[in-house]
Amino acid sequence: MAEQKQRVSADNLRNFIAGAFEAVAVPGADAKVIAELMTQADVNGSEGHGVFRLPQYIRRIKGGAVNVKPNIRIEREMAGMALIHGDNGMGHLVMKFAAEKAIEKAKTAGVAWVGARWSNHAGPAALYANMPLAHDMIGMYMAVGSANHLPPWGGLDMLLSTNPLAVAVPAGDEPSIVLDMATTVAAYGKVKTKAQRGEMMPEGWMMDRKGNPLTDPKRANEGFLLPIGGYKGYGLALVLGLLAGNLNGAAMGKDVVDFNNDDTSETNTGHAIVAINIEAFQDLKEFKQGMDTLIRDIRNSQRLPGVDRIRLPGEGTHTTRADNEKNGIPMPPALLAALDTLAGELKIAKLAR
Repeated sequence: MAEQKQRVSADNLRNFIAGAFEAVAVPGADAKVIAELMTQADVNGSEGHGVFRLPQYIRRIKGGAVNVKPNIRIEREMAGMALIHGDNGMGHLVMKFAAEKAIEKAKTAGVAWVGARWSNHAGPAALYANMPLAHDMIGMYMAVGSANHLPPWGGLDMLLSTNPLAVAVPAGDEPSIVLDMATTVAAYGKVKTKAQRGEMMPEGWMMDRKGNPLTDPKRANEGFLLPIGGYKGYGLALVLGLLAGNLNGAAMGKDVVDFNNDDTSETNTGHAIVAINIEAFQDLKEFKQGMDTLIRDIRNSQRLPGVDRIRLPGEGTHTTRADNEKNGIPMPPALLAALDTLAGELKIAKLAR
């Protein structure tokens, strides 16, 4: 029997998250920025990277692992690039700063690549790939995941993470194409949400150290996530980690701190965002018309028997967002209970239903 989920308005969720961060000395303006981005994650259906992460974020702040008043700044800069020092601030703040800098530079440089180091977990990748869309630009985001759950292909040592990639491309009348993917079959956040709800994982998400399928999320530490596409997913995770981690002087490989089990260590998380100014390449209107045509060609193409619809990346998110904006964000009972416990610990009002 499926669990009954309560719907919570985005405004109530946003206010609750901001209040929680302010309760642990995050300045009010920063708390609102983080709350807005985390709420966007839940509105978009990224349930493993929204308010679900709040208790963990608060624990790490309380443990001294995160700087609540960071001096986020540019360390290196050229016409089409910048390197951001996050000063161990919340990843949401660091990446918003980085995305805005990439957009600003792409207006004149055409393309801008901005890397970040000494950051922290920043939520779902699409949050930041989407930011250039508002400026009629293509956005691309990549990061080193905040814990290693993937060994090299054929190995057992956890030296890689889910290292996500997101690409957002604007269209005209059609919804934007937004690809947001981990380099593993499932992001670890999905494993954690399954564990919280007492649900089992499907086969193919994880494997134990003897090569057998692992389906109990509460035994996740006995195995590892599986890469998409076999050895190709392993290669993609490695390369994205090199671009977001090694290139920026951020943690990679054995230096990655497992922020799920460590509330006191700085993670030096690395990210990268690219903004591409479409008008530097061609007329914007023509580009968007071409995108609309391609999207319709794909959607209306011939289907296999039994396939009801051909979907495009981001289509499910557009539908989920519209539903959640109208009806509220669904919250499972286990998550609401965890948030109520957190409210009690922080001595703030519970999340309004």
